[in-house]
Amino acid sequence: MSYHFSKVVDLDFDQAIERATGELKKEGFGVLTQIDLQGALKEKLGVDFRRYRILGACNPQFAFHAVSAEDKIGTMLPCNVIVQEHGDGRVEVSAVDPVASMMAVHNEGLAGVAGEVREKLKRVIAGM
Repeated sequence: MSYHFSKVVDLDFDQAIERATGELKKEGFGVLTQIDLQGALKEKLGVDFRRYRILGACNPQFAFHAVSAEDKIGTMLPCNVIVQEHGDGRVEVSAVDPVASMMAVHNEGLAGVAGEVREKLKRVIAGM
């Protein structure tokens, strides 16, 4: 089982971030955080790295159900979606597979939530 869903898109980097944010919104997610990994690595380590942005996406309803079923599950939230630009100029968008993530947590109450979130994130990637 893969831990992510990915798709190479016919968009530039900034357009891909905008589209991903819009697709997430359609599925009830908001983007709580954005981490510019390229900028952080340049600032902290002085290294050059490709454009790589981590979007911390959260669907409040599902987050509430998850933390109600398992109080430490917040260590795995929010759902991360990445937009990265490869050396050849291709832009790829990937989302975590929450079902794969939740396999480490032995709580049957999370299976339904993880499955629903999985389907939403699959639609986000397909909509790219």
